Amino acid sequence: MRTLGLLGGTSWESTAVYYALLNRGIAERLGPLHQPRLLLHSVDFAEVAALQAEGRWDVLAEQYADATRALVASGAEVLGICANTMHLVAPDVVAAAGDARLVHVVDATAEGVRREGARTVALLGTAYTMEKPFYADALRDCGLAVVVPEEADRAELQRIVYEELTRGVVRVESRQVLLDVVARCADRGADAALLACTEFQMLAEPGDVDAAVPLVDTTREHCRALLDAVLD
Repeated sequence: MRTLGLLGGTSWESTAVYYALLNRGIAERLGPLHQPRLLLHSVDFAEVAALQAEGRWDVLAEQYADATRALVASGAEVLGICANTMHLVAPDVVAAAGDARLVHVVDATAEGVRREGARTVALLGTAYTMEKPFYADALRDCGLAVVVPEEADRAELQRIVYEELTRGVVRVESRQVLLDVVARCADRGADAALLACTEFQMLAEPGDVDAAVPLVDTTREHCRALLDAVLD
């Protein structure tokens, strides 16, 4: 088993999901009591969120590169960024990783979409994930068409993430907002919807009977790919 290095803390609610899924996944594959060899660098989400809002992605890229080098120096052989949005700095993580391998969330997600037989996906996430080209372009490079929610829907999803879910607040009304956005994207041609924010699994999960199209949880797909990499 290779040692896994996680760049987490954005938010801790998100990282807790990764930690649980990775531990359960190892136990399912190797048997009870097995756990992954895992190192975690957890950031202060308040500082990260402030830098995101200020557009200081250069500072975030430098911080994530420094954290990557520390994880690799401590023995990490496989790396995972425990967030969709922070894959915006994935090239900087790769550059700092040396011989360690970064498992990218979009590559993992594309595999999950293919299993669903979908070709056009709705991209639901933070405003940064939905509006900056890094995520949608990577999906298109994987051969998928992308539907991005309209501006008002993007703003409301952003609010739900930063004012509710990252603080552990789960509201029935926000679940309905998410499902309504999925339905509107389905009307525009999406045949699957990506829960491309780890915290969205607090509102809906794959197999949700109330969703207009199948939901693909990027976190679950990412964890599956991370486990493949550490056990390969």
